[in-house]
Amino acid sequence: MTDGYDPDFLGIPLPLPSSARPTTRLDYPRFSVLLDEERRFAAVTGVVIDGATLRDLPRTGDWRLDPRVDAEAQAGPEVYSRNDLDRGHLVRRRDPGWGTATQAQDATEATFFYTNAAPQAAGFNQSKELWLGLEDHVLAYAETTDRRLAVFTAPVLAGGDPPYRGIRVPLRFWKIAAWREGDALAAAGFVLDQSDLVDTRQGLAVPPLGAFRTFQVPVADIAAEAGIDVGPLAGADTFVRRGLRPVIARELRDADDIVL
Repeated sequence: MTDGYDPDFLGIPLPLPSSARPTTRLDYPRFSVLLDEERRFAAVTGVVIDGATLRDLPRTGDWRLDPRVDAEAQAGPEVYSRNDLDRGHLVRRRDPGWGTATQAQDATEATFFYTNAAPQAAGFNQSKELWLGLEDHVLAYAETTDRRLAVFTAPVLAGGDPPYRGIRVPLRFWKIAAWREGDALAAAGFVLDQSDLVDTRQGLAVPPLGAFRTFQVPVADIAAEAGIDVGPLAGADTFVRRGLRPVIARELRDADDIVL
């Protein structure tokens, strides 16, 4: 099953964001990856989530290279060995895990391709208050309201990212969640910054966890920083519609700070 991201899943046309850089599209069960082969990471990922039929399955699957593209175009296991970097899922393991048990298992195991990973400082990836905390909040929203969601995530592939083992480690990540409110599209955008957690000059020594910061930002600002075309998502931004547009970024300290 390699159906990929469904642009009609919400009942409102919502195309997968595109990158200004050359990318290769790879479709997996219920999600798609736009791989920047030069940077060896995804420039865009998009997944559809059915909150009404989500399953909580045991963790299965092993990290592996995608045979559809050259190994040299993927940041593989050598990036993550003998250091404090985690293989950070971009499309989270649970997100496509809905429908029948077989469908859900196939989809969750497909998230373990290296094309769907990016290096994240261990504290950044594992803390419930940080990256996973935001993802849990988005998933819980879908699950408790039986909503359908589309979620887009990727690293910001910036020119100044520090070099390490033949790649450049992304320091910032973006996430946009989209859903339907009546007949209208709604969206919220976030940037997560691990800049102060990664020091490639010191063998990836990780500073205190408090250095991590999470922001809710206008979707249009994400598009500009990441060099992506988000289509109708910018106009659907709840952050902007609630009159917060003059604020460049809103730092999040807990889930109650999120504007949906």
